[in-house]
Amino acid sequence: MKKTLLILASACLPFVVFADEGMWTVDNFPSDIVEEKYDVKVGDKWLQSTRLATTRLEGGCTGSFASEEGLVLTNNHCTWGCIRNLSTAERNLSDEGFMAATRAEELQCPSQQISVLVAMDDVTGNIAAATSDLPDAEANDARKAELTNLESACEADADGELRCEAVTLYNGGQYFIYKYKRYDDVRLVFAPELDIAAFGGDPDNFNFPRWSFDMSFLRVYEDGKPASTPNYFKWRKAGPDYDEPVFISGHPGSTDRSLTVSQLKMQRDVSIPLYLYRMNEFRGRLLAWQNTSEEAARAVQQRILGIENGIKVRRNQLKALQNDKMMATKIADEQSLREQVMADDDMRASYGEAWDIIDGAMTAYRNMYEDYLFIENSAGFSGSLFSYARTIVRGTAEREKPNADRLRAYTDASLPQREQRLFAARPINKEYEVLSLTFSLEKMREWLGPDSKYVHMVLGNDSPASLASRLAAESTLDDPEVRKALWEGGVEAVNASQDPMIQLALAIDPDARALRKRYETEVEAPRIRGEEMIADARFAVHGTGIYPDATFTLRITYGSVKGWEEKGEMVDPKTRTSRLFERTTGERPFMLPATWSDAREKLDPDTPFNFAATTDITGGNSGSPIVAADGVLVGLAFDGNIHSIAGDYWFDESTNRTVGVNTAIILEALETVYGADHLLDELTVIN
Repeated sequence: MKKTLLILASACLPFVVFADEGMWTVDNFPSDIVEEKYDVKVGDKWLQSTRLATTRLEGGCTGSFASEEGLVLTNNHCTWGCIRNLSTAERNLSDEGFMAATRAEELQCPSQQISVLVAMDDVTGNIAAATSDLPDAEANDARKAELTNLESACEADADGELRCEAVTLYNGGQYFIYKYKRYDDVRLVFAPELDIAAFGGDPDNFNFPRWSFDMSFLRVYEDGKPASTPNYFKWRKAGPDYDEPVFISGHPGSTDRSLTVSQLKMQRDVSIPLYLYRMNEFRGRLLAWQNTSEEAARAVQQRILGIENGIKVRRNQLKALQNDKMMATKIADEQSLREQVMADDDMRASYGEAWDIIDGAMTAYRNMYEDYLFIENSAGFSGSLFSYARTIVRGTAEREKPNADRLRAYTDASLPQREQRLFAARPINKEYEVLSLTFSLEKMREWLGPDSKYVHMVLGNDSPASLASRLAAESTLDDPEVRKALWEGGVEAVNASQDPMIQLALAIDPDARALRKRYETEVEAPRIRGEEMIADARFAVHGTGIYPDATFTLRITYGSVKGWEEKGEMVDPKTRTSRLFERTTGERPFMLPATWSDAREKLDPDTPFNFAATTDITGGNSGSPIVAADGVLVGLAFDGNIHSIAGDYWFDESTNRTVGVNTAIILEALETVYGADHLLDELTVIN
């Protein structure tokens, strides 16, 4: 595990800096390359101010401060959980939209957290010392214990003012402790109607041209008052120009560009197909159930969009992995690095067996994948009620252990966020719980087989439908006070509980933990050792003029506003308001809310609406600010085109595009459609 500072490029490396490729950490941004290509300077001051103005939404999104009083801009789809939890049968905020006219009307989002990265400490040496010369399984345990100790020491030094998180980069090549300022009081300020926020629905998703007003405002509070946030983005009224350099600051969730060929084949042959089999069928059940009542439709309208998004992503990931040409390139890249390693005696001794180690780990994973997925990863127990039960059962048991010996999800550093989610008053639709749990139990029985010991243990003589109905009906875990009492009562209270979901979680926990231990020993430990060896080999050959895979940590990407060639024709990277109304059909997903239909004559038909850029992003970048070279906000990232999905594995600047909402339409809509003068007054807008 080494850290060198060379800025190099190589045709043999998966992370070659071709064109606008790269999700770069703030401390290793290629400013010289950007200046050479775009003639703009990105210095430390620009990077640090951008970092402090960028926020992370727990749950997998990004946002940015829009004022000095805690106002946060993000995507509408990043607030769906909040909107669903705040909606009622009498008031569907998803359909109606929401705007707080005053601060007093802003609604607190249950369990939401927003954080800002304030500092980073390199602890690679600590991890190397803790794991040196240990067998794989022992090294894996020692690594986790040391990361937990480092997090705890960091939080103790910060005296509770910061949350500290262990971060792995370059698949184990580097380790950091990231320090976050976290806000636990997050409130909904403004959300447009779903019909305009997700205009075009699944047919338009991951496509372009687009007309999606996918934005919302939240606000962070401290001590009951809007937080002071002096680092925020000013807005450009006109949005970006054609070919203008733009930058995205955000938290890309995960990419797999550094995986070995055997790891990619594991996804191609096993994990992605199984996901698609399950989710395609589950989507069909939700589509049927939503027609049974208005309450059912409200409960799943956003969930269906989320599932459709996941299906489209996985389907195109599979398509990418089935691309013989690109897989051949991956194989050639891997073989080239291996040959360089094997040609040097020292590197061969240190790294030569890395790929074989990972191959063995993937073989072991294939042999246990379904059991691990359905039992330990809870794919057989879908729904909020079981999730609460698993958290309570695991958490109370883990809290009795020394902090360094706990599962990483239940360390002292992780507990505040977990408790906030557990205690939050979120509505639970028990009909949906029955539907979801029934489906997952059926899939568990189907994939593990009726003779599986896990299936016998869970179902006994019950059918999936009868068991799910009984568990959901008799469980009281939908009451946050019940959950809190069990959590605070500890193991004794949990063991005495008669709640059937708690009893199920208790019954399955020993076998689930055994599967987890087997996974950690046979798959995780050797995989991590192999990945660390490959990371060190890449550093030895190429330096750190490469970027790490995405890990839901802060990254900066660069590019320009540019179209691409599709089926022999150039795609204009900008859309205009006029075509929004031309595409309206009056039926979902191409139906406009009344607010927009009524404002049609007042809106400028030539206002830029959405736009495309060559910036390299992935899931987790939703809600990311798109800023110009002068640091002014010009757009809001919300999607990519269909070609961007293959970006999980490789980047092709000729077709891979980010899709964003233009600041021009956001500002015009706030004024003309919604009459949100109080929000416009809070923004700093530059003409």
